[in-house]
Amino acid sequence: MTDNTLGSAHQPLRDVVTAELRRLILAGELTPGERLVEDRLAERLGVSRNPVREAIRVLAAEGFVEVTPRRGAAVARLPSQEAEELFDVRLALESLTARLSARKVTPASAARLRGVLDSARVAVDEGRLDQVADLNTAFHAAVAETAGNAYLSLVVGPMLRRAQWVFQQTARHRAPHSWTEHLSLYEAIAEGDETAAEARAVAHVEAARRSYLKALAEG
Repeated sequence: MTDNTLGSAHQPLRDVVTAELRRLILAGELTPGERLVEDRLAERLGVSRNPVREAIRVLAAEGFVEVTPRRGAAVARLPSQEAEELFDVRLALESLTARLSARKVTPASAARLRGVLDSARVAVDEGRLDQVADLNTAFHAAVAETAGNAYLSLVVGPMLRRAQWVFQQTARHRAPHSWTEHLSLYEAIAEGDETAAEARAVAHVEAARRSYLKALAEG
């Protein structure tokens, strides 16, 4: 990553560095508890320290980074209680999103959902777990877009980033099951079956919760 390349994207350097650090955290390349040393990150990303420092502040506000006096910044750990709260919110939001998506689905939006699923199936079969996590988020984002509710989209976006962080920690075990659950949810949405879509969304979130808590217990 270089300043010239970043400049050509017509985005503020801080925003690009923030997005890259967030991606590294979500992909598990920066692990929970790992210290974030500005000099090293600046060298790794090919930028100065200032945009790295600003990006760390943004990610701290989002909850991905913890900043401790005299110890500096580190990738945050997600406490089990916070994870439980996240799953509770997912249950409420994703069940509503699924119901609205089934109500408002069109052939074009159904095709977009199917396209994400097909890409995810290939990634699962080839063991590309980093891409599986991205596609997992992309599928849920596409469902939210299909729901066609601007206020819901504003709330769902930040939640999906946190959910991807959780998914990444169980991706190796969850990926095949998650794809099957997504396929079932897609079928209900494509058929316009609001009740089935809502029920399958709930079942999907509960399965993800059980998988995460099991992984947490096993260390």
